[in-house]
Order: sequence, then C-alpha cells, then structure tokens
Amino acid sequence: MKKSLFLTLFFLLLSVVSLPLFAKGTKASKTQRTTIEACERGLATISRTSAEAIVGFLASDALEGREAGTRNSVIAAEFLVSQLREAGIEPFEGNYKHPFAAFQPASFRRPGRVWQVNPDSVTQVQKGPYRRMDMVNVFGVIPGERTDEFVIVGAHRDHWGIDLQKVGDQIYNGADDNASGVSCALQIARAIKASGKKPLRTMIFAFWDGEEKGTLGSAWFTATWPDILKVKAYLNFDMAGGNNQPDNPPYFAYIYSKQNPSFGEWIKNDIQRYNLHLDPSIRPTENLTGGSDQGNFVPYGIPFIWYHTDWTPYYHQVTDEVEHVNWDKLVDITKASYLNAWNIYQTMNGMPVV
Repeated sequence: MKKSLFLTLFFLLLSVVSLPLFAKGTKASKTQRTTIEACERGLATISRTSAEAIVGFLASDALEGREAGTRNSVIAAEFLVSQLREAGIEPFEGNYKHPFAAFQPASFRRPGRVWQVNPDSVTQVQKGPYRRMDMVNVFGVIPGERTDEFVIVGAHRDHWGIDLQKVGDQIYNGADDNASGVSCALQIARAIKASGKKPLRTMIFAFWDGEEKGTLGSAWFTATWPDILKVKAYLNFDMAGGNNQPDNPPYFAYIYSKQNPSFGEWIKNDIQRYNLHLDPSIRPTENLTGGSDQGNFVPYGIPFIWYHTDWTPYYHQVTDEVEHVNWDKLVDITKASYLNAWNIYQTMNGMPVV
C-alpha cells in the first residue's frame, strides 16, 4: 500500500515538473509553423502573370533597349520606383533613385568602352579632357531586426539600346538580359513584404544601371557605400529566363561562393520540397570577379549566389525578345531564389531560423 502510494505521488510530481518542458516544446513548434506559413504566404505571390507584366514592359520596343545614360533607362527606373512604392517597400536611405556618373578620357573622337566610377580613377580622368555619362541606380529596402547587417538582392536593368545604323530590327530588347533578372528581384521584394514577417537582417533590393557598360552601377555602389562590409550576402540575377539547352528546359546555372556550402544544399532541398521544375548545374566557385555584378562584391569577401540560365543564341542580339522567355523556368527560379533569400536573411549563427 505504501509502495503503491509512493509510486502514485512520484509520477504525479514528475508530470507536474515536466509540464513546462512540454509547454515550451509546443510553443517552439507553433513559432516554427508560423514562420513557415509566413514564408509560404510570400512564396504564393510569385507568379507568371507578374513576370510577364514586368518583362513585357521592360523589353518592349517602346523602351528601345534601355541603354544606360539614355531617357529610356530613366523610364525603366521610374517604372521600378512605382513598383516598389506600390508594394510598400521603403526607399533606401531616403530615396529610391541614387544618381551617379561615369567618366572616360575624351582624347579620342569616339567614346571608348571603358568608363570609370571609382573616385580615385575619376580624379585621374578629370585631369584631362573627359566625357561624362549620368546614370541612376534604383533601391528599395525592407528594414530588419538587425539594422547593421544587410542582404542585397540585385539585377541590372539596362541593356544595349538601339542601333540606328543597323538594317532591319534595330532594338536590343534584352528580355532575358536582363528584364528576366529584374522580374526575379522585384517579385522577391514583393514576396518578402507580403510574407508579413520582419526579416532578421535588413534587405536591400538593387536595380543597377550601366552593367552593360562595365558593371558601373554596382561598381559605384560598392566603392562608395560606407557600410559595404556589413553586407552578409549578395544574390545576383543576370539572365534568368533563357534556354541554353532546348532539350532540357529546366536547366540553369547556380553559381555561388565556395566558402558557403550551405548555399548548394539549400537549392537542392528547396527544389525537392516545393516540387520546382528546375535542373540546376551547381557550381561552387572562388573569386569570380567577372561576368556580372557579383564581381564587384567579391573583393570585399561578400558571399554571393548568381542565378544564370547560361548563354543562349539570343545573347546580346536583337532576337532577345519576350517570345523566347521560358516563363515556367523564370517563375521557378524566382521561387527558389526567394527561398534562398529567406534562409540567408533569417540565418543566425550559421543556422537557419526556419
């Protein structure tokens, strides 16, 4: 009798002592579910309809190829400002538009291909006759809990413009290069905002000018922004809607910093988890300073991911038009990269919060 009473009291006491532990576990599980629901709420906003609208406008004949330094590039910038404002995404450091200028020596009659934006190089150029080209980057920001840590999602919006001396089609529309990349970055910004969850790290969305003339917009930004060393990662979109392998439409190149192996694991896991129809060529690399805007972040030791459908027959041709965009792939790349961004901006001490 005494033994039975003792056991009853023992298990009753154990259940009382253990109750807070179970309650704590239940709370953690609920928090995790809430976070996943927020993530998937944003994911659901990414659509083909939005991609077609964004790419269709930027790559239309009316914008005549969006060449940097021209009125049509400014129109593209104003379009992006309106999209950011409508989505409730704040201006970066008080402004959506951040003007800058590039310079080159005018010692020859025709403009050369090399333009300078680095302040030290500009000083040297201005010692003699020089040319100036005015441009503007567009930025939006979603403040995070940590105001001293940043993740940047970027894509260049400019292309090659119009060749009035060319016989036939004269407009380099740049649907894949890089209206498709702009669509990715803009839809990710909207999705993060729509998720309703404040990011751990502050998110900056950058739409660079002058990439086709030497990655000028991102070069100017990385050389002059005083907080560049507080950037924890850069996600780059340059040509995200083309078909490099017509017999394998889901193929694309997923290029990332070798020192961050988790980047490679995330893409594989998310493709499987969310049934995305993608076949990534996963390419860890070191010191990739060329090819696109990520190259200007590498010297600062900033990890990057570059989403790229590889070179197509339409690369830098007047045939790079909306009819050649693989919309299903573009949407799934946008979704996969949104999930990458979620992991990066919600990462604490190397471990994803989700």
